Order: sequence, then C-alpha cells, then structure tokens
Amino acid sequence: MASQSANLWVLLGLGLAGIFLVTRKLRKAVREDFGAFIEKLQLLPPPPPPPPKAPHPLTGLTFAVSDVFDIDGHETGFGHPDWVKTHEKASWTSPVVTTLVEGGATCIGKTVVDELAYGISGENKHYGTPDNPAASGRLPGGSSSGAAVAVAANLVDFSLGVDTVGGVRIPAGFCGILGFRPSHGAVSHVGVIPISTSLDTIGWFAKDPNILRRVGHVLLQLPYAVQRSPRQIIIADDCFQHLKIPVDRVAQVVIKSTEMLFGRQILKHENVEGYLESKVPSLKEFHSKKSNGEFKTSSTSLIANVMQFLQRYEFKQNHAEWISLVKPVLDPAISAQIYETLEIPDTVIENYRSIRDEMRSAIHFLLKDDGILVIPTIADPPPKLGGKEILSESYQSRACSLLSIASVSGCCQIAIPLGFHNKCPISVSFIARHGGDRFLLDTVHTMYTSLQEQVDIASKSKVSKNVVSKEQSAEIAKEKGNEAFKDKQWQKAIGFYTEAIKLSGAIATYYSNRALAYLELGSYLQAEADCNQAITLDKKNVKAYLRRATAREMLGYYKEAIEDFRYALVLEPTNKRASQSVERLRKLFQ
Repeated sequence: MASQSANLWVLLGLGLAGIFLVTRKLRKAVREDFGAFIEKLQLLPPPPPPPPKAPHPLTGLTFAVSDVFDIDGHETGFGHPDWVKTHEKASWTSPVVTTLVEGGATCIGKTVVDELAYGISGENKHYGTPDNPAASGRLPGGSSSGAAVAVAANLVDFSLGVDTVGGVRIPAGFCGILGFRPSHGAVSHVGVIPISTSLDTIGWFAKDPNILRRVGHVLLQLPYAVQRSPRQIIIADDCFQHLKIPVDRVAQVVIKSTEMLFGRQILKHENVEGYLESKVPSLKEFHSKKSNGEFKTSSTSLIANVMQFLQRYEFKQNHAEWISLVKPVLDPAISAQIYETLEIPDTVIENYRSIRDEMRSAIHFLLKDDGILVIPTIADPPPKLGGKEILSESYQSRACSLLSIASVSGCCQIAIPLGFHNKCPISVSFIARHGGDRFLLDTVHTMYTSLQEQVDIASKSKVSKNVVSKEQSAEIAKEKGNEAFKDKQWQKAIGFYTEAIKLSGAIATYYSNRALAYLELGSYLQAEADCNQAITLDKKNVKAYLRRATAREMLGYYKEAIEDFRYALVLEPTNKRASQSVERLRKLFQ
C-alpha cells in the first residue's frame, strides 16, 4: 500500500513537472519574437545585377519598420486599434521603405510602437509591450519599441523607427544597440504618420556600425567623400552629472578610446548649459515667462520644455480632429498631455521656433564641420515593467534635458552601447552638427571597436586579476568574437579577436579569425597581414591560406592567390573550396 502511494506521488509529480514544462514551452512560443511584431510580411528586393556590376548595397540584409510607415495593402496602425478601425489600408508604400527594398534589403514585418507613437516607455496595452532582450523584466523604451527589440533579439539586421523626442534613441539605449537620429529633414517623411512635424525624424537601429552606416548611405543618398577624422571631441561634463551610474564608467571609455585613436589634443570639455544660455538669447524671454523672472531653471531644462510643448502642440494640429471625433481610450499618461488645452499666442509659438533656430546655430558654432559632442543617451537605466518611475517628473526632466539637445536643434545623434552596469545596458551618444550625418556615421564606425575594447577593460578592472589566466581570458575573448561574428557584428568581432591577440599573441587561430572578419568588411590588406602572421605561427593552418588567397584575389594578386589555394590543397587535398578556386582562377587567366 505504501509502495502504491509512493508511486502515485511520483506520477503526480511527473505530471505536474510535465505541465510546467509544457507551459514554459507555450509561453516561449507565444513570445518567440519577443513581442516585437504587429504583422509579418515580406517585401523582396529586385534581383541583383549580373557581374561585373556591384551588388545592391543592402543585399542580404533584413529589416522591419515601425507601425507608422505605410506599406501598400497593409494597415498602418499607429499603435492603436481605433486608428486601424477608422482608416483604410495603405494604397502605396512609403518611399523610405521602397528605397531600402530597392537597395537590396528584405522587409519582413511591422513592429509595435507606443500608443499613437507618443510615449517614451515602449508600453502598449493594446498589442503588448515588447520584451527587452538586453534587460529582462525592464521596459524596452519607446516610441519605436518593437523596432529596437527586433534588432536586439537578432530577428532583423536593422529596423526603422521615428524619433520625435527620443523614439529611436531611448529604445536603443534601453536595449543596448545602436540608434541613429539623422539631421531633421534629411530623410523623407512621405508615407509616414506625423507626430510633431518640426521634431520628427526617420531613424534606424542596428547592432553593427557597418550596417548602420550602409543604411545611412542609402537613405541619406550620400555622395562619395573622403572620410574625415574628428578635430575635436567635446565631453559635456554637466550632462554627465545627470547619470545614475558612475560617470567614469561612461565618460572615461570615450576619453580613453579618443586618446588611443586620435590623441589627447582633440579632447575638450564643455559646460553645455552655460554655453546654450549664452548662445540662445530667446531662452531668456522664455525663462522669464515660465519662471517669473527667477533664473533657477537650467537652459537644458528650458529647452526640454520647448521640445515637450512643440510635441503636444504639433501633435494636436495633426490629429486633434480625429481624437475629437473618435475619442480613443488612451493611457492616462498620454491622454493627460494630448487632451490638455493649449491656448498659446502666436508670438510665443514664434519664440519657440526662434529657440530652435538659435539652438541649431549654437551647436554648429560649437562643433563646426568636424566636432563631436558627447553626452549620455539617457540618465537612468531602463525602468522595471509595471513601475511608475518613468512617469515621475524628475525622471522625465533628466531624460528630456538630454534628448532635447538634438530634437530641438535638429542635429544628428547616434546612441552607442557601452556594455552593462548592474545587468542593465549603458549608452553614450555622439552629436554632430545639422547636416553632419556622414561625418557622424563615419566617426562612430571608426571608433566603435576601440570603444568596445575600452568597455571590456573597464568592466574587467573591477574583477580580481587572479580570477583567470591570460590564456583563459584570451579564449574567452575569442569566443566572444565568434559570437559577434555569428551575429554579423564584424567590428565587434575584430575588437574581441584583437583583445585575444593582446592577451596571447602566439595563437594562429586568433589572427586567422580576425582576418575573416576583416574580409567581411572589405579590409583586404589587414586580412592579408593577419593571415601572414597566422601562417608564421602555424604553417599548417589551412584556413589562413584560404583567407589570404581570398584577400590577395580581391587585391588583384592573382598569381599569389593561386599559390595559396594550391598550398591549401597540399595540406588538405579534399578541400573543395580550394580546388574550385584554383580551377576558376586558372580558367580566368588561360
């Protein structure tokens, strides 16, 4: 009897365990896309041109778009089911989406946005809040939450969002990825639902700075130009005082990277609040109106007020009629702003716009054509789901003081991930003058690997040096490089392989792996040099010979390439790639 009872409990336990496992699997299946997508679809690019013409610039890449972009035959939801009910399906596709598809990329879906793309939290009670892949249980940030999550979860190579008051920069910071807000007006808004016309920009997310830049070249239609190095990188010391994590954990990473790449002489420090107060005279009138003549509010807080006002005022200009007619049920935090009565004289509106123009001139004067302003992307870590922290006045003030600099001036800004602090992503931002988009994209592309190396050094400095040996650390770095390579983050992979080489420079595999990443970036001379070193260390490294042969072929050294492919065959007679390459090159030069 006791035996039967024991067996019964065992069976019951197994049954409950089975139910638990099935439940977990079902939950996993429901959120397999992290809740990022509203709709899956497929827009295929045209066939690639035949050789010797170059392939399309975005060939092989996938992307998603926030649910504010029109796609022919599909609903544009604007983050609210009432909008879908009261609008027809789109009868054409937004030109910005068409441009990307014609550039070789495949669009695979539409992603979640905040209600009416108005908030900054990333929450949406109608379609569900996307899960933050970088910080489980925390908000993804908005308004373009789904687009950021899709990139962070490796569901797409890049994605499109709209940045009005931080709609791309905040989710990029919260999800630990790159987010670009281009200069205001640089990318067409046709076929995109407007939020605030004077603040809206079409932005995009990526994990790889090379992809971020490639998308920029296509959307911004940038002509060829010689890449320029920055002549000044300005640390906004007062802005870093808003940070809720150690300042050195962010600022020192940028400073160390700048010193290594360009020298200490280009580093400068600036009190941005004081600078803007002196260079934006219209703020004084705004100050006196809002503070009864008491000069206690900082200039960046005043500019944040301007940004928030313009967002409300222009949103109501665009959508007040629909809101009045439909009366959609909105999140209280959003409805409080949208339904607020705004009775502002035209003279005040003009003053707001004067501040915007003066801001742009002030930033241009500070940075000129080759300067970068460095600020935190956002002061606080991503708040926990379900919390009210993000709604507090102090949180909003810290966030908007930083976000308003680019939003109001119309300058371009890139949010750059800098690892983690207490398991939450850290992000820093680079700002360039209005129209300096190519320069900013190039600068981030140049500095990204070095920044990640400094992040790794900063995070390791807190760990005991005796925890692991140099050899073990090198292997860890190599594995991180391999993971980054699998995620197509070539620059990041190079950074990790470089770290492995510094820790243990006598391992051929580290050089050979870095060579492969250089090949993906088209850096053939660096790839050849790494293969030379790998072969010096290990004369039987077949992969090094194959990769050097590829680099030499791309550089036009066909005879040497054939010799490398042949030697690889000597080492590995069954290697099909080597035999096919020898035959192809031999026929080419018969």
